[in-house]
Amino acid sequence: MDISSGDDSDISESEMDEYEDKSYEKLKNGNYRIKVSNEKYNCPFCPKKKKQDYLYKDLLQHASGVGKSSSDKRSVREKANHLALVKYLEKDIFGTVGSSSSSNAAAAAKEEDPLRGCDHDEKIVWPWTGVVVNIPTQKLPDGRSVGGSGSKLRDEFIRRGFNPIRVHALWNFRGHSGTAVVEFRKDWPGLHNALSFEKAYESDHHGRKDWFANNGVKEGLYAWVARADDYKSSTIIGEHLRKIGDLKTISELMEEEARKQDRLVTNLNNIIDSKNKHIQEMEQKCSETSKSLEALMEEKDNLSLAYNEEIKKIQVSARDHFQRIFSDHEKLKSQLESHKNDLELRGVELEKREALNESERKKLAEELEENCVQNSALQLAALEQKKADENVMKLAEDQKTQKEELHNRIIQLEKQLDQKQALELEIEQLRGSLNVIRHMGDEDDIEVLKKVEASLKELREKEGELEDLEALNQTLIVRERKSNDELQDARKELINVLKEISSRSQIGVKRMGELDSKPFLEAMKRRYNEELAEERASEICSLWEEYLKDPDWHPFKRIKLEGKEEYQEVIDDEDEKLRDLKDQMGSEVYKSVTSAIKEINEYNPSGRYIISELWNYGEGRKATLKEGVVFLLKLWENAKRKRGMT
Repeated sequence: MDISSGDDSDISESEMDEYEDKSYEKLKNGNYRIKVSNEKYNCPFCPKKKKQDYLYKDLLQHASGVGKSSSDKRSVREKANHLALVKYLEKDIFGTVGSSSSSNAAAAAKEEDPLRGCDHDEKIVWPWTGVVVNIPTQKLPDGRSVGGSGSKLRDEFIRRGFNPIRVHALWNFRGHSGTAVVEFRKDWPGLHNALSFEKAYESDHHGRKDWFANNGVKEGLYAWVARADDYKSSTIIGEHLRKIGDLKTISELMEEEARKQDRLVTNLNNIIDSKNKHIQEMEQKCSETSKSLEALMEEKDNLSLAYNEEIKKIQVSARDHFQRIFSDHEKLKSQLESHKNDLELRGVELEKREALNESERKKLAEELEENCVQNSALQLAALEQKKADENVMKLAEDQKTQKEELHNRIIQLEKQLDQKQALELEIEQLRGSLNVIRHMGDEDDIEVLKKVEASLKELREKEGELEDLEALNQTLIVRERKSNDELQDARKELINVLKEISSRSQIGVKRMGELDSKPFLEAMKRRYNEELAEERASEICSLWEEYLKDPDWHPFKRIKLEGKEEYQEVIDDEDEKLRDLKDQMGSEVYKSVTSAIKEINEYNPSGRYIISELWNYGEGRKATLKEGVVFLLKLWENAKRKRGMT
């Protein structure tokens, strides 16, 4: 039904809310006919208007525009009725729009093509811009005009669903010109919002044609979308439009967008081709590196196996030889003790026979003198034997100490040095034996000469064995150094490969000594805004990078390990720079700096620059060459499997 004749009298603004509630109750009770079909609606409060077939969204926009309009042409009753209609549409009709065919119609209305019904060859100002005129202004005593800000209009347009970016009020030398431009987004939804903005004002008879029509006094805001006539006009609106935009047709924009799309697709295809080619090259390089590493690992394993077997043989031989020398030494010592006892018994007998006669006494004296000489020789021999024993024990202790030191540094050379020292010990023992033999009797004694000759021959053989062992030791050292050089070259090559892959999962490349900038940025964000925080964080991080490179700054102190005679370098908490850093920037920044200086002190203390190292991120330690090779092979297998699946 239409509005009855009894509602012709207007109401005051104080009664507006009460009248709005009454109209809303009438709408709920079905006193007014709103729904024409499943998709079309009409406005029961505008019966004289020609256009009565609204979509749900258009009717809601029309009712909101009239109810919130600042125009004096609309009566308070009309505004109250339309606000009641907005309330009824949002609370009571909106839930039914989503069912059956009306649901599809509403969805289609929301996703409506913004270009439908537009003249594709018409020149429109781009970026999409709306024009608002007849904005209320007030003259000041000095003759200048002032008016409302653009932000208020923008907020009103946003509430009405036009979604403008900004509203710019235009001013000239007389002050506020009473006009403004509305800027929308540059995309197609922005065009849709601009056209909806224009249609809303046209439906309220406040469009461009209504503004330029000669039909008396204009009240309220008039608005439309800027086109060629507005752009080319000599008014303040035309001047502003020529500054901020250009005239373009929808067809031109669609062609330009298509060209950009084609260029983008072409560029993306080129990038994909380049990446595929790079992946193929990396796979080939990875395969070659893997084969080389496998060959090196196999050769190293064979060398290690052969070397370990040879060292075991040398160790067993040296242990047996040392045991044999020790047994011979004990036997010789026992013989000397027995000979000494015999001489003592003989001296006792000579002393008893001294009283028999003078001649026998003289003879006895001569024998005693000879016995003294022999005793002196035996004492010298005993001293030589004692010195030989001390030398043997000293050499044994030196051998044990050297074994422990060499085991901590290079375990493979340890066993070779044991054999060498064992031979030196045996040579020293033989020399001691020669000295003992020389003091046991005359050099004319055939048996003594034979022993001396045999000992000298054995000594020369042992010296020859020692020279052979030293030659073998040097050969093994050269081979070990060569293997180590090859392994270091392979490690460097593996680091370069992982750098190109940019992998940081389980195994990757870590830049040792690199300063983490994130804690600096977080600390600055607590003091400044985001833009200034980034600038300040960058400056402070660069300053500390220069400190890390300074060789004169060494914030470490040496502490003695508990229960050991060793010392260890740790961070000096009393360092002035670090203490100030922790107080000013916090513990996270302090940890970042101390972590970086520790890595530099460990991996490159002399150069003080960042170096790349193979790193096990899963366990937080330096990765072995074998771990890097296994990880690289897994990557290669995964890439190969993915290519097979595609």
